Amino acid sequence: MIHSKVTNANYSWIATGKLTPDERIQLQQDYHLTAEMITYVTDKDESPNYVYDSDTADELFIVHVPYIINEAQLRYITQPISFIIHDHTLFTFNESGLTWVDEIFSKVHQNPTIEAADHFILQTLFALMDSYITIVKAITKRRNHLDKVLNKEAKNADLIALSYLRQTLTFFLSAVQFNLNLLRHLSRTHFGMAIGPAKQEVLEDVTIEAEQVQWMIDIETQVVDRIGDTFDSIVNNNLNDTMKILTIWSLTMAVPTIITGFYGMNVHLPLAKLGGAWLLTIGVSIVLIVWLLLALKLRHKF
Repeated sequence: MIHSKVTNANYSWIATGKLTPDERIQLQQDYHLTAEMITYVTDKDESPNYVYDSDTADELFIVHVPYIINEAQLRYITQPISFIIHDHTLFTFNESGLTWVDEIFSKVHQNPTIEAADHFILQTLFALMDSYITIVKAITKRRNHLDKVLNKEAKNADLIALSYLRQTLTFFLSAVQFNLNLLRHLSRTHFGMAIGPAKQEVLEDVTIEAEQVQWMIDIETQVVDRIGDTFDSIVNNNLNDTMKILTIWSLTMAVPTIITGFYGMNVHLPLAKLGGAWLLTIGVSIVLIVWLLLALKLRHKF
């Protein structure tokens, strides 16, 4: 969908999202964007990147932002948001249809200090990097709650909730690291060298914000991983204890089974014809069970 076309003094802005095949053709015909470029910026599996075409002076930016899978469970992945500067026209591509990203675009565009496409991109990048912080704070709050709950009783539902946090942080850590690599590299590209000192400061602010986000996510990932590893060990130990008890009971129950099995055979056995032979088998079973338990206890098997 081609949302709008807004023209300023120094550039035009065309916002797009979830483009149809006909709209892709329209962009090629009306604005002379190549099919390869449109495919590149609308690929949901594309990594953060910056590309400058020296022949056409086109500039392409891709960054990753949070994408909600289940907000209540804090399950997120990341999806790309793309920009193209082509012939004094700025194109934004929101193929995942993220409403909050469109709101950031509109808010930045309404800022009267934004007079050029490169400044629009820098201010948008700052807001997109900042979007991770709120989610990470929510993850920290959920992690603290799960830590208290799991210390009392480790339930499957809570362990699954913790695993969702680990998955989200894994996606975030990878995406933010790629974003940060892009921003650090940007100052050495055509884009970074073409902007003035004032915009260089904005680029530094965006990079610092991305570094802070990366640091927060890295720390939170380490904490969640350690909590997860701790409770994995506790669950495994509890399982081992359960299996140990079941093994001991199976051994003790095997004793009377063996003895009664012998005396249940249709052959002559010692003392089998005594009137109280069944009491004898019970007594022998009890003696052997006690002996077995004492032997296991002395060998520190339980």
